[in-house]
Amino acid sequence: MGAKWQVKDGAIVFDPTQPTGGGDLVTDGIYENYELNLEWKISKGGNSGIIFDIQEDPKYGATYLTGPEMQVLDNIDASDNKKENHLAGCLYDMSGDATVSKPVPVGEWNKVKLIQNKGHLTFWLNGIKTFEGQIGSEEWNTMIANSKFKNKEFSDFAKVAKGKIALQEHPGSSQWRNIKIRTL
Repeated sequence: MGAKWQVKDGAIVFDPTQPTGGGDLVTDGIYENYELNLEWKISKGGNSGIIFDIQEDPKYGATYLTGPEMQVLDNIDASDNKKENHLAGCLYDMSGDATVSKPVPVGEWNKVKLIQNKGHLTFWLNGIKTFEGQIGSEEWNTMIANSKFKNKEFSDFAKVAKGKIALQEHPGSSQWRNIKIRTL
């Protein structure tokens, strides 16, 4: 990775003030049944995400074309706070709202637990369950049909409950630490 991704004080930091060297930070490994635990914090107005089940292929120009996302956001000042299912901890553009999105104040560490086991997906943000569902189920397919992911450029979105995991480059600075992946 380039200069926008750095390690400082035990955390991986995305620094948008650096002129080059960005892009999403993607695992080498492919994960299917796992528990991901990590902590994140975001800058004022910041936006990022944890994207998973990414299918890497030259025909995909971005991780979000195939992988669903747990949103990382400053719920108060980020420009992407207008839709409830775009708030921190939500299954981006598919599920969640302010009743489950309870991030700590900007500049403090949020705790995530994300479990995917045999396509069953569960999110927690700061100990609050923000999503639970089955990838590929009728309910899942309805959520996709009611989201931006129904559009043609997302034709391969969330088709496989297995793939790489990414920390997203997006507006604002983000920090990540205590990242642990346990296979199930």
